[in-house]
Amino acid sequence: MGAFTHLERGTPERVWQADGRIRLAPSLDVDIDELIVVAAHPDDETMGAGGLIRRIHATGGRVTVVVATDGEASHPNSVSHSRTVLRSIRRTEVTRAVHTLAPSARVQFLALPDGELRENQTALDRTLEKVLSSAEAAPERILVVAPWSGDGHRDHRIAAESVARVTAHHGVHHLGYPIWLWHWGQPADVPWERAASLALTPGESAIKAHALRTHVSQLEPLSDAPGDEAIVSETMQAHFARDTELFLHEADTQDDSLPPDYFDSFYARHDDPWGFETRWYEERKRALLMASLPTRALGSVLEVGCSTGLITVDLAARADRVVGLEPAAAALEATRTRTRALRNVELQRGGAPAHWPAGPFDTIVLSEVGYYLSPPDLERTIALIDDSLTEEGSLVACHWRHPVADYPQTGDQVHAALRSVRTWERLALHEEEDFVLEVFGRHPVVSVARREGLA
Repeated sequence: MGAFTHLERGTPERVWQADGRIRLAPSLDVDIDELIVVAAHPDDETMGAGGLIRRIHATGGRVTVVVATDGEASHPNSVSHSRTVLRSIRRTEVTRAVHTLAPSARVQFLALPDGELRENQTALDRTLEKVLSSAEAAPERILVVAPWSGDGHRDHRIAAESVARVTAHHGVHHLGYPIWLWHWGQPADVPWERAASLALTPGESAIKAHALRTHVSQLEPLSDAPGDEAIVSETMQAHFARDTELFLHEADTQDDSLPPDYFDSFYARHDDPWGFETRWYEERKRALLMASLPTRALGSVLEVGCSTGLITVDLAARADRVVGLEPAAAALEATRTRTRALRNVELQRGGAPAHWPAGPFDTIVLSEVGYYLSPPDLERTIALIDDSLTEEGSLVACHWRHPVADYPQTGDQVHAALRSVRTWERLALHEEEDFVLEVFGRHPVVSVARREGLA
């Protein structure tokens, strides 16, 4: 999934229907007494879980909808509606929608800034703790659903991570519901092995459709002026008119990043643990990474996790300065030996995000590192990258895509987090079964050909 915009046409619903796996997923177990639906923005709950809300209400269950932000940033370039006005409109819309689905449901507004859940994670965690602590049902009789962590929207991911932390603490089951996946994705992007479906009755589908229509500010243009376009296009709406809702069991992640002694121990057992110096796979991947960088002169470079220094040497040939950050003493010593004659290389022992070097940097390399970090540490690292990268700078990220039991995250999860940064735009993508490589810059990025006046 690359950076996407709601203005794109997106994947037609017929593609999803033709695949058929939504209907083939195991049925969602709805034998619960209490449903808590977390929405990053007003309308998430209706689109992703409206049928589920109706089902639990109709069977006598207790329903609570927690709305993290008021969605006031849905139209950042609107000339007709201020954020204050949009906040009021969207609160009214979501209240009507939820009470259409479940008249007795409780709606709780957190009023956190739209687009800034990452910066307000503590407040989100604290409120969700209070919501779960006040639940009336036993933990095993409660279900919490929230936007899916891989949905491609930063606020959705942060909401998912917060819910995962809090539900794990309370021993409550948590599922993710996709929203933007249906827009940017294809069937191959869905982790079907973690899917569960809820087949809606005609009555449930009709009530959900009625509830969705209350979100007028998102379904219709605010005005004819540029910047007031509908957020949820007719193509997008079609995904939520289907008679099945899909939920995804969120993958378990470790609470902590891998500690430095993990790498010390690993290098102590292996001289070349990943075959950096012997495998064609690694040599080819390094060549692709270096070729993907959009400028010949890389300026000031930060390499996060420089390992034994093979990429460091290549970077130094094109850079004014390279700062290599590495937590493992043995690996750092190997890099020191390899780069001893290179006066533009500085090495620092430590790891991200705790030992982040002083910037700014024109080029940042995050290669085979991100999945060692817990979601919160990755989020902090992304924020540090954003703060350290110069206005015309580039981030190159490359990660193994197959799951590894020891790692807190997968490579795909790392890249989903990188893609959700609103101020970044993807310049290059190379994707294979084994690894994904992407280059990002600040919006708007300029292609290599345009930089050189060829286009």
